[in-house]
Amino acid sequence: MNDKKVLKGGEFLIRETDAQDVFIPEEFNEEQRMMAQTCKEFTDTQVNPNMDQLETHDRELLKKLLKDAGELGLLGISIPEEYEGFGQNFVTSMLTTEEMGKGYSFAVAFSAHVGIGTLPILYYGNEEQKQKYIPRLASGELIGAYCLTEAEAGSDPNSGKAEAVLTDDGKHYVLNGVKIWITNGGVADLFIVFAKIKGDKNLSAFIVEKEWEGVGIGADEEKMGIKGSTTIQLYLDDVKVPVENLLGEQNSGFKIALNILNLGRIKLSGATVGASKATIDVAVNYANERKQFGTLISSFGAIKHKLSEMAIRTFASESLTYRASQNIDDAIEGFIAEGMDKGKASLEGIRQYAIEASIAKVFGSEVLDYVVDEGVQIYGGMGYSAETPVERAYRDSRINRIFEGTNEINRMVTVGELLKRGMKGELDLLTPAKAVAGELMGIPDFGAASPTYWEAKHKLIVNFKKSILMVAGAALQKFMDKFADEQEIIMNLADMLMMTYAAESMLLRIEKLNSMYDEAKMEIYKDMLDVYFYDTAPKIHKFGLDAINSFAQGDELMGMTMGMKRFTKVAAVNVVAARRKIADRVIEANKYNL
Repeated sequence: MNDKKVLKGGEFLIRETDAQDVFIPEEFNEEQRMMAQTCKEFTDTQVNPNMDQLETHDRELLKKLLKDAGELGLLGISIPEEYEGFGQNFVTSMLTTEEMGKGYSFAVAFSAHVGIGTLPILYYGNEEQKQKYIPRLASGELIGAYCLTEAEAGSDPNSGKAEAVLTDDGKHYVLNGVKIWITNGGVADLFIVFAKIKGDKNLSAFIVEKEWEGVGIGADEEKMGIKGSTTIQLYLDDVKVPVENLLGEQNSGFKIALNILNLGRIKLSGATVGASKATIDVAVNYANERKQFGTLISSFGAIKHKLSEMAIRTFASESLTYRASQNIDDAIEGFIAEGMDKGKASLEGIRQYAIEASIAKVFGSEVLDYVVDEGVQIYGGMGYSAETPVERAYRDSRINRIFEGTNEINRMVTVGELLKRGMKGELDLLTPAKAVAGELMGIPDFGAASPTYWEAKHKLIVNFKKSILMVAGAALQKFMDKFADEQEIIMNLADMLMMTYAAESMLLRIEKLNSMYDEAKMEIYKDMLDVYFYDTAPKIHKFGLDAINSFAQGDELMGMTMGMKRFTKVAAVNVVAARRKIADRVIEANKYNL
C-alpha cells in the first residue's frame, strides 16, 4: 500500500480528501495510453465502419469482432497473466472500457463479455474452472454471457423461478427455467446461470455450456437501441450440469450477482464517459461545418452553451469515475498486502466501493443521456435522421439508466448502503450528523474573511455534506425503522450525495492539475469548476428542501430551511462568459479536449 490516505467506501461524506491522494486521468502513463490507442484504432477501423451491418443482427460479424478483439488482447486486459491475460490493474481496465465505450452497441457486447461474462469465473471459480475457461474467454475462443433476469424477477433477482435439482447419483444438477434479456446470448458459448437448488432460499450460480442438451437460444430481441448487440431469451430444459460446474458455494449466487453488478456499474460509468466524449466530438464537428444565416452555428451563443455544458458534465463524470476506480485499486492492493489472494481482494475492493460504483453508474448514464440529447439538438433536423451518428448514440444511450440495476434502484443502494455501514459502525455518521444539528442552533461560522480560491471551494463542499447529514439525520429520527419506505426522500438524498461526490471529485482533480499546470492553462479548468459549483448548489438546495418540506414542521422546518440556505450559498459567477470560453476551447480543437 502506498502512502496515500485512502478513504473507505462512502467515507467521503464525513472525511475530507487531499487533492494529491486522488488519481486523475492526466496521470495515465505511456503504456496505459498505448493500450487505449489500440482500443481506439480497433473501434475506429473495425467496429464503427460496420455498425450498420451489426444492427441487422449479424451474429457472425459480432462474433468475429469479439474474436478479433481477443486476438489483440483487448478481452484479457484485467485477466491475470497465469490465465493468459495482461494482468493490468482496475484503472487501466477502466481506461480501455472508456475507449471501447465509443463503439456504440459493440461496447455493450464487449463490456458484457469482459465483465459479467468472464469475471464471475475469475473471482468465484475454483482453480480447475479457471484453468478450463478463463484463457479461452481471454482469447475470444469462448464468448461469455450472464443470465440473472427472469420475467418476474428483475430488480429482485432472488425471487427467480429457475431451479436446479441434484440427480440421485449426485453427479449432475438438472436445470430448468427461462432467462430473459441475455446480452451476448446469440453468440455466447458459455453462460453464467443463476438458479435455486431445490429447497434453497437463495440463488446458486452455474457454468453452463451452449452445446449441452436442453440449452435453447431464442431469437434476437428487437430493441429501441443497442441493436448491434445480441439480446435473447435462454431456455433451460432439463439441462444436465456437472456438479463441478457449480460456481462458488451453494446458496452464494445472490452474493455473486450483487458483487458482479457492483463491478458492472462502475465499468458502465467508464463506457458512458467514452461515449459522451465521442458524441461531443461529432456534435462540435457538425457545428463547425453547418451554417445558418450565413454563419457557422458554432459561433452562436445558444450552441456554445450546449457544447460547454456537455463538456463540463463529461469532465465531472470522468473525474469521479477515475477517482473511484483508483480507490478500488488501492483497496485491492491493501487487501493483498494483508495476505488475501488476488481474486478475493478484487471482490472485496469492489464491494468496499459499492456506494461510489452506484453513484458513478447513475451519474455517468444521466450525463450521457444529456449529452446525446443535446447532440441531436445541435444537429437539428438532421439529428433525427438514421444517417447521423447522434441518432444512433441517442438510441443506444437510453438503456444505460436501466442496465446493471435501474438508476432508481442504484439511488436506493447509495443511501441504503451508506446507512447500513453507519448502523454497523463501519462509518461514524452519527457524530458529524449531531455536530451539524448543533451547528444549526448556534451562531453561523462564516470562515475566513478572505478565503483563497481553493479554500472557498472546499468550504462549499463541506457545506454540501452538512446539508446531506442534516436532512438524513432528521429524516431518520422522524421515520426510524420506516425510513426505507420513504423512497422520495431517499431519492432526494441520493441526488444530493451524487452531486456532492461529483463536485468534490471535479474540485480535487482541478486542484491537483493546479500543481501541474501554469496559471494561464488553469484558467479554463477554473471556469468549469466555477460553473459546475454555481449550478450544483441550487440543485442541492432544492432537493434538500423537497425532503424536509415532506416531514418537518414548525421551528424544525424553519431551522432546517435556514440551514439549507446557509449550506448552499454560492458566490456569483458570470456563467455566460465562462461557458463561452469553455465552448471556444472545444470549438477551436474541433473535439473534446479538456
